[in-house]
Amino acid sequence: MTEIPMIPFEAGEAVLDWIGLTDALAEGHRLPKAEIGDTFLYRGDDTLLNRAAWIDGLGIAVKSATVFPGNPAKGAPMINGGLNLYADDLGTLEAIVDFHLVTKWKTAGDSLLAARRLARPDSRKILIVGAGNQGRALHAAYSAAFPKASFTLWNRTRQNAQKIAAELPGLKIADDLATAVSDADIITSATMSTDPLIKGDWLRPGQHIDLIGAYRPDMREVDDAALLRARVFVDSFDTTIGHIGEINIPLEAGTITRDHLIADYYDLDRFHRTSDKEITLFKNGGGAHLDLMTSRYILDRWNARG
Repeated sequence: MTEIPMIPFEAGEAVLDWIGLTDALAEGHRLPKAEIGDTFLYRGDDTLLNRAAWIDGLGIAVKSATVFPGNPAKGAPMINGGLNLYADDLGTLEAIVDFHLVTKWKTAGDSLLAARRLARPDSRKILIVGAGNQGRALHAAYSAAFPKASFTLWNRTRQNAQKIAAELPGLKIADDLATAVSDADIITSATMSTDPLIKGDWLRPGQHIDLIGAYRPDMREVDDAALLRARVFVDSFDTTIGHIGEINIPLEAGTITRDHLIADYYDLDRFHRTSDKEITLFKNGGGAHLDLMTSRYILDRWNARG
């Protein structure tokens, strides 16, 4: 009987590369559209989230996350979980992959695929907004595609920004967000903000804005002016429209129309600039189909490691 691999975080990450992942995500979107389903179970403040995706030709993935808010007080991580990957032909279990490995690479890789197509290739100044764990992943991902770029970090709490800056030599800290946004070629934001942080009046021609953090119906990272000034793309219409405040609030208010959203990844050939002057904006909504594509890439690299 074949042993089912269990792919841990550090060993799994050692065999991955960001450019390879974005290529795999692009190929995954050329397959039939994914079927997606999410389920939630609750016990008091504790939550079990299961996200499942099935893509004909790629297989099945079920990613489970347990969210136990009381764990940090007990010396344990608040979020735990794993991903089960099943074969496309037989439905047999092929691998169990670390939850945090899949989530980190899926999230940053999702944004990087858009940036490789929408950001100007000569982008040299990248601003990261938000000093959470995802900020570290974004630095690594964008460094792979824009190796000559310099990075600046802005965070509400400067102390948290300094912790990341101490880990990443050359990373500068910005004190004024408006100035940092205006100076950047690429702005990638991963915050939990419910009030727009990034203002459209701060933007200048030629920039690319990458929005990751807002995932609830009440969350937004940019204001209406930013959306109206930009050509707007999303990773998936199904996981953004009707679900995420960044898109849904201005749609319901009539500030933008559905036609303002140019394309999602299932129409990837439309992800391109029409000029060096235009502003492009990408909303990263995530989704279980991206977990499936990412975990399949991880398993392929794991099996090829020698």
